[in-house]
Amino acid sequence: MPAEEVIALRKSSAAPLLRLLVGIVLVALLAALPLVSSSYAINLAIEVLIFAIFAMSLDLLLGYTGLISFGHAAFFGVGAYAAIILATRLGFGIWPALVAGVVVAAAAAAVIGACCVRLGGVSFIMLTLAFSQLLFAVSLKWRSVTGGSDGTGGLGRPSVLGWSFSDPANFYYLILAFFVVSTVVLRRLIASPLGHVFVGIRENEARMQAIGYRTRRFKLLAFVVAGAFGGLSGGLYAMFNGFISPESMYWTASGDVLIMVILGGAGTLTGPAIGAAIFLLMKNFVSTRTDHWMLIIGIVFICCVMFFRQGVYGTARDFWRARR
Repeated sequence: MPAEEVIALRKSSAAPLLRLLVGIVLVALLAALPLVSSSYAINLAIEVLIFAIFAMSLDLLLGYTGLISFGHAAFFGVGAYAAIILATRLGFGIWPALVAGVVVAAAAAAVIGACCVRLGGVSFIMLTLAFSQLLFAVSLKWRSVTGGSDGTGGLGRPSVLGWSFSDPANFYYLILAFFVVSTVVLRRLIASPLGHVFVGIRENEARMQAIGYRTRRFKLLAFVVAGAFGGLSGGLYAMFNGFISPESMYWTASGDVLIMVILGGAGTLTGPAIGAAIFLLMKNFVSTRTDHWMLIIGIVFICCVMFFRQGVYGTARDFWRARR
C-alpha cells in the first residue's frame, strides 16, 4: 500500500476518536460552568443551550436537507404552549406534558410539512412563513386557551428522586443533559443512511428521484423530526421561563434562529449551537449598553455573510482542514 494511502487511512481512523475526545472535553467544561459562575451567567447559559437545540433542529432542514423555513418558530411555540396548557389545565405531570408537547409539535409539523413539501424554492419559504403567522394569530386571538397577548404560564420545574431542579445549577445540568442527548441523536441520524438521503436531496433532488427515492416523503420526515426537536426546545424554554407568549411564534423569532444557524455555519450541527451562543451573548451584552443593539447585530450578521460564508464554525473548520 502506498505511503500516502497509509497516512490517509490513519487520519480517517483517528478523526472519530479525536472528535469524541474533543466532545468529552467540551462537555466537561460545560459541566464545570456552574462551579465558577454567578446565577445570572448560569441562567444565560441555560437559555443558550435551549436555543442551541432549537438552532440544531432548524439546521436539519436548512443545512442538511436544503429546506429554508421561515416558520420554524411555530413548532417552538406549539411545544411550549402544549406543555404549559397540559400541565396547568389538564392535570398532566411536568414530564408527560413535556413529552406531549414534543408529540403535538411533531404532529403540527406533519400537517404543515405535508402542504409545504409539495412546493419548492420561494413558494416553500413563503408557505412556511404563512403557516407560522397563522399559528401566531391563533395564539394571539384564542385568549381563553392561550391567554392572548398576555401569554400563559404556571409550568414549574420538575424534581427527580427528591432532587429539585428549582435551583439554577441543578436545572442547568438537566438542560445540559437534554442538549448532549439531542446532539448525539441528531449526529447519529445524520450519519445514518437516512441522513445521507437528506444530504442527497440537498445536493441534487432530481438525481435522488431518478434513482428511485420518493424525495417528498423524506423531506416531510425531515420536517417532522425538526419540528419535534423544535417542540422540545420550546417545552424546555417554557419550563425554564415558566411563561410563553405569542411573540415566541412571530416571524421575527424564526428570523432569529435562522441567523443563529447561518452565523455559526449551516450543515455542521456544532455551528448552529455556536451561533446561538454568539447571538444571545451579543444580544444580552449589547442591549445593556445601547438601544440600537439590533443594528449592531445586523452589521455583525452582514459581515459574517460577506466574509465568513460558511459561518464562524464552518470557516474555522475549513481553515483547520486546509492547514492539515
